[in-house]
Amino acid sequence: MNTAASHTFRAIALIGKYQSREIAESLLELAAFLKEDGVEVLLEEATAEAVGSNGYAVTNYEMIGARADLAVILGGDGTMLNAARRLAEFDVPLVGINQGRLGFMTDIALDSMIESISALLEGRFFREKRFLLDVEVLRDDESVFQTMALNDVVVNKGEIGRMIELEVKVDGELIHVLRADGLIVSTPTGSTAYALSANGPILHPSVPGIAIVPLCPHALSNRPITVSDSSTIDIALLPPHDARVHFDGQTRFDARAGDVVRTIRSRHGITLLHPPGYSYFAMLREKLHWSSTPRH
Repeated sequence: MNTAASHTFRAIALIGKYQSREIAESLLELAAFLKEDGVEVLLEEATAEAVGSNGYAVTNYEMIGARADLAVILGGDGTMLNAARRLAEFDVPLVGINQGRLGFMTDIALDSMIESISALLEGRFFREKRFLLDVEVLRDDESVFQTMALNDVVVNKGEIGRMIELEVKVDGELIHVLRADGLIVSTPTGSTAYALSANGPILHPSVPGIAIVPLCPHALSNRPITVSDSSTIDIALLPPHDARVHFDGQTRFDARAGDVVRTIRSRHGITLLHPPGYSYFAMLREKLHWSSTPRH
């Protein structure tokens, strides 16, 4: 538990899901609360365009990175993913307020927003580190695309109606040649996203591992595997198959036969702040509908 005083957060950025009226109302309520508490409020520019600036400072992500002591994201995990990638290089702590049900990363409910943020301002929170992936697509040994992902990198067959063939290597050593609909490379954060629906393992956020999860493999013996987070993972697209590469389900790149998708742990990470009472396992029980009644 952090015991820092409230002045730790002198400037707080607010980032919201733009299409939600409920989020807009909650965001402005939170902004007014923070201003009354003496905190400088920074509105991310696209958020301000959607809800109005209302006299608050309007900033882009670079200015948030330079000025904010904390960024509060109102929306869902998708909103958090986008903000996390944009702010990762600045090491601004993030807090997630969920629009509806409990989220995997946006764990504060709207109806407890003011109470939870008050606890954070009083220094009652704990920090949790999450790592990202650096991804590049190599074509004839030249980099043709680079990005980061917090959840996962997905190589799939795109619009074609047949399987693709992938050569998968870890640190230069062949794992297998995979015939499948595709492959997911997932961080612990992303292990409860697309990888979970593909029967991948759930990795606790503290686990220093990366999951490699086949998508509908032709051979049922092709199973998910977790490797060290220090690994370099190369996925080569074997001719004649092209493929589509997705990053956190939000950006994509159309790769060609012969391209190599290379994934390593990024030097950038994010810090999530959780309010008192947060529990990763309680979140799993809630989201995955696990039994919550202990047996004695």
